[in-house]
Amino acid sequence: MRSQQDRSSDSVLQRADSLLGAFGPRHRNLTLSAIVIRTGLPKSTAHRTAKQMMELGWLVYENGQYSLGSRLFELAGHSSIRYELREAALPYMEDLYESTHGGVHLAVHKDLDVLYVEKIRGHDAITDLSQVGGRMPMYCTGLGKVLLAYAPGEVLEAVIDKGLVGRTQATITSPVRLRREVQTVRAYGVAYDREEATIGVSCVAAPIYGSNREVVAAVSISGRARTNRLDRLAPAVTAAALGISRKLAGAGAGAGPRRV
Repeated sequence: MRSQQDRSSDSVLQRADSLLGAFGPRHRNLTLSAIVIRTGLPKSTAHRTAKQMMELGWLVYENGQYSLGSRLFELAGHSSIRYELREAALPYMEDLYESTHGGVHLAVHKDLDVLYVEKIRGHDAITDLSQVGGRMPMYCTGLGKVLLAYAPGEVLEAVIDKGLVGRTQATITSPVRLRREVQTVRAYGVAYDREEATIGVSCVAAPIYGSNREVVAAVSISGRARTNRLDRLAPAVTAAALGISRKLAGAGAGAGPRRV
């Protein structure tokens, strides 16, 4: 039987995780009131937890607002994603950027979302809409469609059950269409986002395989829809994904990021 101290420790960690989850690409600085709203925690609990996290360097407090502390950045640098996937992918991402000057993204599957692991900013500021550490829905992004195509079938059904919210007029909101789209991605080994996540932005993505021949991530290139020639970019993205896959395979049986 678990002790009261064990349960209390779980509760503290859960509150800390809830506070960390309140921050994001569009919420880098939060007041205490904003944290309360975004976490649902009582104000006194949120304040006490935030104070403890400040003492650990997880949060900083300036001008009436909290933000993530440098300690988290230090810890993130030791993650398997950084040392295995990111280090293998970065040279190929740089080559892809040099040949296209578009925004290059590296992502993995996290829960029912796409989690951005690395990014090289394109010449066009429109690619600033995504952020490393940020998330996007799987069903409306090129990266997400790739990851859905090679994930277990229950993942796709869970995404559908959660709801296919239309982010733009081009977003696929029909379960039948999404299932068909995923089948197409699996057949051709490449996925497209035609202004489905953000108006004016299109992208093409391809799967990255680990040493066990399972898809562990995806890489994409994005830019303005009116100038992006997705058919011409697809071979370059596919070549980059193949290079990263070979790099991971050459790293040995343990290559590829662990589940996050």
